[in-house]
Amino acid sequence: MNRRLASVLLYSTLVIGALLSLLPILWMLSASFMATGEASSYPPHVLPDHPTLEHYRALFTRLNLGRSLLNSVIVTVTVTTVSLFVNSMAGYAFAKLRFRGRDRLFRLLAAGLVIPVQVSMLPLFLLLKQMGLINTYWGVIIPGLASIFGIFLIRQYTLAFPDELLDAARMDGAGEFRIYWSLVLPVIAPVLATLSIWTFLSTWNDFMWPLIVLSDQDHYTLPVALANLVGEHVQDTELMMAGSVLTVLPVLVVFLFLQRYYVQGVMAGSVKG
Repeated sequence: MNRRLASVLLYSTLVIGALLSLLPILWMLSASFMATGEASSYPPHVLPDHPTLEHYRALFTRLNLGRSLLNSVIVTVTVTTVSLFVNSMAGYAFAKLRFRGRDRLFRLLAAGLVIPVQVSMLPLFLLLKQMGLINTYWGVIIPGLASIFGIFLIRQYTLAFPDELLDAARMDGAGEFRIYWSLVLPVIAPVLATLSIWTFLSTWNDFMWPLIVLSDQDHYTLPVALANLVGEHVQDTELMMAGSVLTVLPVLVVFLFLQRYYVQGVMAGSVKG
C-alpha cells in the first residue's frame, strides 16, 4: 500500500511539473490567436474569445517576417547539415585514425571548450571582415560549420567502435571514406541525431552572432527580426506571441521527428558511461 501511494505521489508530481512547464507555451499559443489587447485584459483570458489569424497575417504581410523565417531556415539547415558531416569526419579521425600528434592536437582542441564564445567574437568578426563576408549569409554560416563540442562528442562515441571491424574492412581494400560512410555512420546515427538537435536549436535560436554580423534587414534571421519588432510593437502582446510561435514551432517539429534517435543516443551514452 505504501509503495502504491508513493508511486501515485511520484507520478502526480511529475504530471503537475509537466503541466507547469507546458503552461507558458500553451498560453503563448492561445494568446497568438487573441484579438488585439485581449491578452492584456483583466482578468486574464486563458482562451481567445474570438480566435483570429490577424496577427499571423500581419507578420507575413505588413511586417514581412516571412523573409526572416526563410533566412533562418537557410542558415540553420545549412549549418546543421554541413556541421554534422564535418564534425563526424573529424571525430572519427581523432578516434580511429593514427597520425602523429593526434592526441596532443585533440587535447589542444578540447581546451577550447573552456573559452567563452564571446571571447572569440571580435577576432572572428575581424577575420570575416577581411574576407568580405560581413552582412552575408556566409558570415553567419561559416563559424557554425564545425564545433569543438561536436567533434568531442562524436570522438568519444566512436571510440567504442571495434578496431577489428575497421582493420578487416581495410584488408578488404575499403578506403577510409568508404569505411566512415558505410560502417561508422550507421553505428553513430543516434549520437548524430542528438548532435543535430543540439546544433539546430543553437543555430535557430542564435541571436548575438547574427545581430553582430548582419546589418541589412533583408538578411535578418528570425530572432533578430523579432527583437526589432519588440521595440516597435512592445504593447502588441498578441503579435509578439504569434512571432514566438513561429520561432518555437520548427524546433518542436524537429525534436518530435528525431526524438526516437535522441533517446537512443542518450541511453547508449549512459550505458557506455
